[in-house]
Amino acid sequence: MGYINGYADPEYIESLQYMSLPFLRNGKYRAFPAEGDSMPPFKDGTYIIGEFVEELSELKVDKTYLIVTQGGLVYKSLEKINPDSITVRSKNTFYETYDILFSEILEVWKFVKALTDEYELIDLTNNVVKDMFLSLKEDMKKMREELKGKS
Repeated sequence: MGYINGYADPEYIESLQYMSLPFLRNGKYRAFPAEGDSMPPFKDGTYIIGEFVEELSELKVDKTYLIVTQGGLVYKSLEKINPDSITVRSKNTFYETYDILFSEILEVWKFVKALTDEYELIDLTNNVVKDMFLSLKEDMKKMREELKGKS
Protein backbone atom coordinates (compact mmCIF):
# COMPACT_ATOMS: atom_id res chain seq x y z
CA MET A 1 0.00 0.00 0.00
CA GLY A 2 2.98 2.32 0.50
CA TYR A 3 3.63 2.25 -3.23
CA ILE A 4 0.00 3.04 -4.05
CA ASN A 5 -0.02 5.94 -1.61
CA GLY A 6 3.23 7.35 -2.98
CA TYR A 7 3.27 6.46 -6.68
CA ALA A 8 2.15 9.97 -7.73
CA ASP A 9 4.66 11.66 -5.41
CA PRO A 10 7.91 12.39 -7.31
CA GLU A 11 9.88 12.51 -4.04
CA TYR A 12 8.62 9.06 -3.07
CA ILE A 13 9.49 7.61 -6.48
CA GLU A 14 12.96 9.21 -6.33
CA SER A 15 13.50 7.63 -2.91
CA LEU A 16 12.99 4.09 -4.26
CA GLN A 17 16.17 2.05 -4.52
CA TYR A 18 17.90 1.66 -7.88
CA MET A 19 19.38 -1.57 -9.12
CA SER A 20 21.01 -2.45 -12.41
CA LEU A 21 20.50 -5.91 -13.88
CA PRO A 22 22.32 -6.97 -17.06
CA PHE A 23 19.25 -8.60 -18.62
CA LEU A 24 17.10 -5.47 -18.30
CA ARG A 25 17.83 -2.82 -20.90
CA ASN A 26 15.98 -0.04 -22.69
CA GLY A 27 12.93 0.36 -20.55
CA LYS A 28 11.54 1.40 -17.21
CA TYR A 29 11.46 -1.49 -14.73
CA ARG A 30 10.31 -1.88 -11.15
CA ALA A 31 10.33 -4.81 -8.72
CA PHE A 32 7.38 -5.55 -6.46
CA PRO A 33 7.35 -8.03 -3.57
CA ALA A 34 4.98 -10.99 -3.93
CA GLU A 35 2.46 -11.29 -1.12
CA GLY A 36 -0.31 -13.77 -0.48
CA ASP A 37 -1.43 -16.81 -2.42
CA SER A 38 -2.79 -15.22 -5.58
CA MET A 39 0.61 -14.93 -7.26
CA PRO A 40 1.69 -18.55 -7.90
CA PRO A 41 4.21 -19.80 -8.63
CA PHE A 42 5.76 -16.95 -6.64
CA LYS A 43 5.95 -17.17 -2.87
CA ASP A 44 6.17 -14.38 -0.31
CA GLY A 45 9.58 -12.76 -0.52
CA THR A 46 9.90 -13.16 -4.29
CA TYR A 47 10.36 -9.94 -6.23
CA ILE A 48 8.36 -9.73 -9.43
CA ILE A 49 9.95 -7.44 -12.00
CA GLY A 50 7.77 -5.59 -14.44
CA GLU A 51 8.40 -3.34 -17.42
CA PHE A 52 6.30 -0.18 -17.44
CA VAL A 53 3.44 -0.19 -19.97
CA GLU A 54 3.10 3.31 -21.39
CA GLU A 55 -0.36 2.89 -22.94
CA LEU A 56 -3.22 0.53 -22.09
CA SER A 57 -3.52 -0.15 -25.82
CA GLU A 58 -0.22 -2.08 -25.49
CA LEU A 59 -1.85 -4.76 -23.28
CA LYS A 60 -2.03 -8.24 -24.75
CA VAL A 61 -4.36 -11.13 -23.89
CA ASP A 62 -2.65 -14.13 -22.21
CA LYS A 63 0.24 -11.99 -20.93
CA THR A 64 0.87 -11.45 -17.23
CA TYR A 65 0.91 -8.02 -15.60
CA LEU A 66 1.37 -6.23 -12.30
CA ILE A 67 -1.58 -3.89 -12.15
CA VAL A 68 -1.60 -0.96 -9.75
CA THR A 69 -5.13 0.20 -8.96
CA GLN A 70 -6.56 2.55 -6.39
CA GLY A 71 -7.38 -0.53 -4.31
CA GLY A 72 -3.98 -2.21 -4.46
CA LEU A 73 -1.43 -4.10 -6.49
CA VAL A 74 -2.34 -7.35 -8.26
CA TYR A 75 -0.39 -9.86 -10.35
CA LYS A 76 -2.77 -11.28 -12.96
CA SER A 77 -3.01 -12.76 -16.44
CA LEU A 78 -5.00 -10.71 -18.90
CA GLU A 79 -7.91 -12.79 -20.12
CA LYS A 80 -9.95 -10.26 -22.11
CA ILE A 81 -9.96 -6.60 -23.14
CA ASN A 82 -13.41 -5.04 -22.87
CA PRO A 83 -14.58 -1.58 -24.04
CA ASP A 84 -14.14 0.00 -20.58
CA SER A 85 -12.30 -2.66 -18.57
CA ILE A 86 -10.03 -5.68 -18.62
CA THR A 87 -10.87 -9.15 -17.37
CA VAL A 88 -8.06 -10.70 -15.34
CA ARG A 89 -7.42 -14.09 -13.76
CA SER A 90 -5.12 -15.35 -11.07
CA LYS A 91 -2.66 -18.19 -11.58
CA ASN A 92 -4.29 -19.66 -8.47
CA THR A 93 -7.47 -21.30 -9.81
CA PHE A 94 -9.13 -20.84 -6.42
CA TYR A 95 -9.80 -17.22 -7.41
CA GLU A 96 -12.49 -16.21 -9.90
CA THR A 97 -11.80 -13.94 -12.87
CA TYR A 98 -12.90 -10.35 -12.48
CA ASP A 99 -12.96 -7.03 -14.30
CA ILE A 100 -10.89 -3.95 -13.60
CA LEU A 101 -12.22 -0.68 -14.98
CA PHE A 102 -9.71 1.33 -17.00
CA SER A 103 -10.59 4.32 -14.81
CA GLU A 104 -9.32 2.41 -11.71
CA ILE A 105 -5.93 1.57 -13.23
CA LEU A 106 -3.04 3.74 -12.06
CA GLU A 107 -0.13 1.85 -13.62
CA VAL A 108 0.53 -1.41 -15.47
CA TRP A 109 3.82 -3.32 -15.49
CA LYS A 110 4.34 -6.26 -17.87
CA PHE A 111 5.89 -9.29 -16.16
CA VAL A 112 9.55 -9.74 -17.10
CA LYS A 113 11.27 -11.86 -14.45
CA ALA A 114 11.10 -12.91 -10.84
CA LEU A 115 13.92 -12.89 -8.31
CA THR A 116 13.86 -15.23 -5.35
CA ASP A 117 16.29 -16.16 -2.61
CA GLU A 118 15.21 -19.79 -2.75
CA TYR A 119 18.50 -20.82 -4.36
CA GLU A 120 21.79 -20.00 -2.72
CA LEU A 121 24.91 -19.28 -4.73
CA ILE A 122 27.81 -21.70 -4.24
CA ASP A 123 30.94 -20.01 -2.97
CA LEU A 124 33.68 -21.58 -5.09
CA THR A 125 36.34 -20.16 -2.78
CA ASN A 126 35.03 -22.46 -0.06
CA ASN A 127 37.60 -25.25 0.55
CA VAL A 128 34.91 -27.90 1.06
CA VAL A 129 33.52 -27.28 -2.43
CA LYS A 130 37.03 -27.08 -3.88
CA ASP A 131 37.99 -30.39 -2.22
CA MET A 132 34.82 -32.01 -3.57
CA PHE A 133 35.73 -31.01 -7.14
CA LEU A 134 39.33 -32.21 -6.74
CA SER A 135 38.10 -35.56 -5.39
CA LEU A 136 35.69 -35.90 -8.30
CA LYS A 137 38.51 -35.12 -10.72
CA GLU A 138 40.69 -37.84 -9.16
CA ASP A 139 37.84 -40.37 -9.33
CA MET A 140 37.32 -39.64 -13.02
CA LYS A 141 41.05 -39.99 -13.69
CA LYS A 142 41.06 -43.43 -11.98
CA MET A 143 38.03 -44.55 -14.00
CA ARG A 144 39.74 -43.56 -17.28
CA GLU A 145 42.88 -45.48 -16.31
CA GLU A 146 40.79 -48.57 -15.44
CA LEU A 147 38.98 -48.40 -18.77
CA LYS A 148 42.29 -48.11 -20.66
CA GLY A 149 43.61 -51.17 -18.77
CA LYS A 150 40.60 -53.28 -19.85
CA SER A 151 40.97 -52.49 -23.55
